Amino acid sequence: MGKKRPYHHGNLRQALIDAALELIEERGVSALTLREVARQVGVTHAAPQRHFADRAALVAAVAEQGFRGLAAHVAAVRGSARTPAQRLRALGVAYVEYALAHPAHLRVMFSPEVADKSRHPELAAAAQAVHGTLVEQIANGQRQGSVAPGDPDELSFAAWSMVHGCAVLLIDGQAMGRSKRALIDAVVDRLYLGLGPREPSGKRRS
Repeated sequence: MGKKRPYHHGNLRQALIDAALELIEERGVSALTLREVARQVGVTHAAPQRHFADRAALVAAVAEQGFRGLAAHVAAVRGSARTPAQRLRALGVAYVEYALAHPAHLRVMFSPEVADKSRHPELAAAAQAVHGTLVEQIANGQRQGSVAPGDPDELSFAAWSMVHGCAVLLIDGQAMGRSKRALIDAVVDRLYLGLGPREPSGKRRS
């Protein structure tokens, strides 16, 4: 890991989160410990406990920050789209863009360690806000006839699976020699085709 960043004054909580992210980027989530984060920040081993009762609380805080950042990025791009179809596409692109810019956050946000978000109410609220945005846009599309009927939660899971899978593959360097932008566009376009309404015969509406 890089050089220690001695902590003098300011936001210790954020300094600990920043150090945790650096550690995760270099060694993975499993390498994260309160003791090592304290060492990197330059505070006593007991200092992190002022803000995080244990390692799980620190991991949850990193994940929460990731979801809040994703929500902000999604909100910024969603406002420029006028139709449900445009908004769904913008959400898909925004998700992958954020993941590529913040890979350490993404690893923690969907780590098995925070799968049970009920243990961390603030994290649960941040994650639900992102999920709720996607469900809302799918429901809006259904009302306007641009998204197929069905349970919006189930459709949102399908949509999330596609863009999340795309993001993870690109983060791991599995672009197959193709442009990342071209692959993102292809995945998001096919995502919308899959969500679109179908004629009874199974043929796509023109």
